[in-house]
Amino acid sequence: MLLSIHNLSLPLEDPVLKFLVVLIIILGAPLLLNKIKVPHLLGLIIAGAIIGPNGFNVLSRDSSIVVTGTTGLLYIMFLAGLEIDMGDFKRNKWKSLTFGLYTFVVPFALGFLGGYYILGFSLLTSVLFASLFSSHTLIAYPLVSKLGVAKNLSVNITVGGTMITDVLALLVLAVVVGMSQGEVGSEFWIKLSASVLAFGLVVLLIFPIIGRWFFKKVDDKISQYIFVLVMIYLAALLAELAGVEAIIGAFLAGLALNRLIPHTSSLMNRVEFVGNAIFIPFFLISVGMLIDFKVFFKSWETLQVASVMLVASILGKYVAAVLTQKTFRLTKHEGKLIFGLSSASAAATLAAVMVGYNIILSENEAGEPVRLLNEHVLNGSILLILISCTISSFISMASAEKIAEAENEDTLTGNNHEQENILLALNYEGMVDKTVNLGLLVKNHANTENMFGLNVINEDKNESSIKNAEKILSYAVNTASAADVKLKPLTRYDNDVINGINNVVKEQKITDLIIGLEDEKGFSASFADNLYNGYLQNDDINIFVYHAAQPLSTVKRYLVMIPENAHLESGFFHSLARVWNIGKNSGAVISFYAPENIIKVLKKIIKKVNIEADFIVINSWLDAEQKAEKIKDNEGLILILAKRGMTSYFPKMRYIPDFLNTKLPNKNYLLIYPYSKTDKDNTEIRSVRNHDDFVEIGNIIKKIFR
Repeated sequence: MLLSIHNLSLPLEDPVLKFLVVLIIILGAPLLLNKIKVPHLLGLIIAGAIIGPNGFNVLSRDSSIVVTGTTGLLYIMFLAGLEIDMGDFKRNKWKSLTFGLYTFVVPFALGFLGGYYILGFSLLTSVLFASLFSSHTLIAYPLVSKLGVAKNLSVNITVGGTMITDVLALLVLAVVVGMSQGEVGSEFWIKLSASVLAFGLVVLLIFPIIGRWFFKKVDDKISQYIFVLVMIYLAALLAELAGVEAIIGAFLAGLALNRLIPHTSSLMNRVEFVGNAIFIPFFLISVGMLIDFKVFFKSWETLQVASVMLVASILGKYVAAVLTQKTFRLTKHEGKLIFGLSSASAAATLAAVMVGYNIILSENEAGEPVRLLNEHVLNGSILLILISCTISSFISMASAEKIAEAENEDTLTGNNHEQENILLALNYEGMVDKTVNLGLLVKNHANTENMFGLNVINEDKNESSIKNAEKILSYAVNTASAADVKLKPLTRYDNDVINGINNVVKEQKITDLIIGLEDEKGFSASFADNLYNGYLQNDDINIFVYHAAQPLSTVKRYLVMIPENAHLESGFFHSLARVWNIGKNSGAVISFYAPENIIKVLKKIIKKVNIEADFIVINSWLDAEQKAEKIKDNEGLILILAKRGMTSYFPKMRYIPDFLNTKLPNKNYLLIYPYSKTDKDNTEIRSVRNHDDFVEIGNIIKKIFR
């Protein structure tokens, strides 16, 4: 059997051996470099240079490496668009635009001056040369995301600005190429503008419609992941057809699917896992394979060009980051993180260099081709890629770690007394996936272990009941583990389901109970009786009653109805924090309908903990019902209610199940009953209840909202 790989000449040709070498590098680089505090991203690039055709020639940069590496590059841009917080993105769009202009104009100006006056390039070549430094690649984004600061304002600004500066740089490339070939005219501009506009509209408007339809119809997890890959490559292809680089298409695909892949979902975990484990490392290795150190010892002119490129790129990005930090009064570490993320030149720079290098303007007297960008620029770009990626990796990691430490300190000092234990009542196999997914949405990001799944078995110990319980709980454990959450399965033998649940609530110190309604039955008479005369008798916990008519990821907007005096209840702010998590983790728009005094509270919270939301004042519960009746397709309803005897309770709440069964049988809705035990109260909440100016709302935000 060994005869099939007896030829071990370099570069390696056997596909199994080639893939094994790459996997060993992907495995070994992080393990070795983490010990000496070197970002493994840099290690993968250096490893690519060592084993590549310009190093020991262990592997050739053939089509298999290029295809997989290209997928990794598209993956980086896709993840940047997918993980961006759309609420923050819209809120900070002008900041992103400002940074995008800074990081385009400053390096462009330095590059043009260097190319035209120092290197003596022609005007057209100098313009293209300058555009090389305006773009950047978010090569350190996976590292920043892994440290948990992807939602930081500085990251949000940088990601948004990346799209702007890359588009501008690639448009400069398209125009310069057109001018070099004598094609620029009114027809050229009209065609380019129309194609880019059409491409953007198709991806941002049509892709979400296709995605929502697909996720409603297809439950298979593998098919959902393949669908995501199809969308990435389709958007990349459309971008190329429109005359811009594929990376722009991948980024817009991430934005288009942002709301359809919840950040805490198993699908998101799969997308990130495969990208970070395989595709992105392949891209970094493929970049390293381009590096040829020998060229810098052959020509002083190459070193001169490379020096100008490094100064224009690194200094330009640094100045742009400082300007952004000063303009928006960011912290020193946030400014450094912007510089770190934006300093890496790889994808767009390399693409532009290769295009310019392949354009032959004429021939010299010796018959050699005169290129738009000469070989010195090509070789200098390789050194730029290596050094800029090194700087980006070190600075991004150091800055992100400092920001993460500061955020963790805030979380610990503000929330160390808040314990969250979520119990899922799992009785029907068809509701397991839906109930677990809701639990993943409402939980806090840091809670990866305190989730429980319970199935109550009648004490007669019927064998089929026991097997069914094992099957249901095993499914729940697997669903949660796919999102990197450890769900603890619990089986309770009891003649009464309510007693069984109440005993577990006490034993496990449960804070939130989630009960799923079967889609076909809705609020049955027996369940309504169990709810009012059983579950709601427990004053210690928040109770969620959930009806799922469609997957959570396909809901575009939630209408949240809050009754008068709801803010006076002990558990109101804790329940509200769960609603906030739904908005933050799903990306759906949250529309709050509440009396004016509660709207004031909500607006104070959103200033500190942003989600995409709007606020509508209602004067009575009748107004809320009328709004709920008009709920549209792909919208969900959330009702914050009250248990009998609470301040915000009114008799009509008894008839809400009938209203839901009659008016909204085919809609998603969630009923939330906040806990009512007053000895769980704290000073800040009492202050908010007793004063109209809500002076202590900041302390509540720190202690409850993540």
